[in-house]
Amino acid sequence: MVHRFEGSFTQQEPIPEAAVDAATEVLRHGRLHRYNLAEREVGEASLLERDFAAFTGARYVLATTSGGYALATALRAHGVRPGDAVLSNAFTLAPVPGAIASVGARVVFVETTESLTIDFVHLDEMAEKSGARVLMLSHMRGHQPDMDRVMHIARDRGFVVIEDCAHTMGGSWRGVVSGRHGGSACYSTQTYKHINSGEGGFLATDDPDVAARATLLSGSYMLYERHGAGPNTDVFEDMRNSTPNISGRMDNLRAAILRPQLAALPERVRRWAGLHDAMEDGLRDLRGLSLIERHQDLMRVGSSFQFRLPDHEANEIENLVERCARRGVELKWFGAARAHGFTSTYRHWAYADAPELPQTDQVMAGLLDMRLPLTFSRGDCETIAGIIREEVTGMRG
Repeated sequence: MVHRFEGSFTQQEPIPEAAVDAATEVLRHGRLHRYNLAEREVGEASLLERDFAAFTGARYVLATTSGGYALATALRAHGVRPGDAVLSNAFTLAPVPGAIASVGARVVFVETTESLTIDFVHLDEMAEKSGARVLMLSHMRGHQPDMDRVMHIARDRGFVVIEDCAHTMGGSWRGVVSGRHGGSACYSTQTYKHINSGEGGFLATDDPDVAARATLLSGSYMLYERHGAGPNTDVFEDMRNSTPNISGRMDNLRAAILRPQLAALPERVRRWAGLHDAMEDGLRDLRGLSLIERHQDLMRVGSSFQFRLPDHEANEIENLVERCARRGVELKWFGAARAHGFTSTYRHWAYADAPELPQTDQVMAGLLDMRLPLTFSRGDCETIAGIIREEVTGMRG
């Protein structure tokens, strides 16, 4: 028996040398602002937008200061106004309802299934009841739903889907890159996401009007022709004087750090899959513990791991979290009465109406979550799974 795990759940891999070299070059010439360019120079932010458009297959990409900024900008670019209803799955993190609240809209939460995806029956019901024109669909912790069914409901009910792909960059559904189903998609490059610039994000879309409006919102200073993956300049003409500047541009330094990481993302996804598989293998067939079902057509990025303890009381789970922590295993619990760290639920966000969602409450009550940084090895995951297994078995004793 291994008594304690000594690794860190928050230590990311070093920034690749190619990214360090690219960042150093930007620092040497000093042109950090995306529009501060030498004659005939294409800046790193513009090059990154082109790279990300090629990676995802999106026609247009805007690099932003954060994933949360991209979410709020997408809402504004799709015409969401104060007081509008915006649908969102209840299992998400605070930046999603925060983005909705930031534009003055109201969140309409939708139930979550045991697979940690949006409930289609409740989605259809709430779309009809609320009259919402937008669904901000959070692929929380990498759990994408059946996107064909989502888009079928969207077409029937007449709403636009904005995909929150903060946890699915590099993943896919039936071979389609995550973020390519809806009207727009938003991604994050915050440290604990799949490529790391500390903070940062992307907005991707095939809609030229949405792309132009988002670019103006981000603070283009009418220099939108310098964007590497934006629409033609004539698309901007009718909106350039009526769209407010809400600055949120990515700078060339962060873009330089990200470009080599984006090229390496498929290999990172493969490695995360190995870590996730090792965790599943270590906890499979453990009485009282439920693994999360994954659809065979989903390629999930396994940068985090979730499991459920559906038959245990709150105090038992709280004690389990504490015992695992003493042994070096950091678990987050979504059933806690108070928000803790980065873990919160729809009931913790006082700025959003909290409806009665008994199905979501039941799922969250026993839901546990942990990071799987690429600094872990498969052996580390086997050790962690062994500790969790021993502690869960002890709950029955």
